[in-house]
Amino acid sequence: MKYRIVALGIACAMLVASSTVVAQAVKSGPQVGEELAGPFHPLNVNGKKAGTKHCLYCENGNAPVAMVFAREVSPGLTELVKKLDAACAKNKSCKMGSFVVFLSDEEALPGQLKKMATDAELKRVVLSIDNPAGPKGYNVSKDADVTVILYTDRTVKANHSFKKGDLTPTNITPIINDLKKILPSE
Repeated sequence: MKYRIVALGIACAMLVASSTVVAQAVKSGPQVGEELAGPFHPLNVNGKKAGTKHCLYCENGNAPVAMVFAREVSPGLTELVKKLDAACAKNKSCKMGSFVVFLSDEEALPGQLKKMATDAELKRVVLSIDNPAGPKGYNVSKDADVTVILYTDRTVKANHSFKKGDLTPTNITPIINDLKKILPSE
């Protein structure tokens, strides 16, 4: 009997601990149902406006968009960006756009991003750089390594945020599945 009580106590403690881990998920960026804060002008590294500060929010207008805020290049992010590039090509008829804003002041970053764009053979996703705090009003958490905002008509339809190391192939699938929330029905 004594062992059952101890075992029950341990099981309860594990349940509380696991629910605490889930509750500590990072909240970053505008949330579902919110309108975006508006224009900002990151330095574009690839694309039509490479080498200039250009408003990708403005360029995409009310079209469906996958906007990503990231702190650094990682294998998970590169995989996500490739999938978003393919989705943009597949959905060019509705003018789906996608861009990644790296929040960093690291001097070597532009070169790393040019290499990433070339190695990943990006055709549609624009890589850009903004200050480490992120654009004003976008509330990108300093604890978030990657924040993915899916929006259309400048209103957020899905938000996926990840701490460093948490963006894995398993976690990319729900993001790609949520593209249906911003794309027109076929």
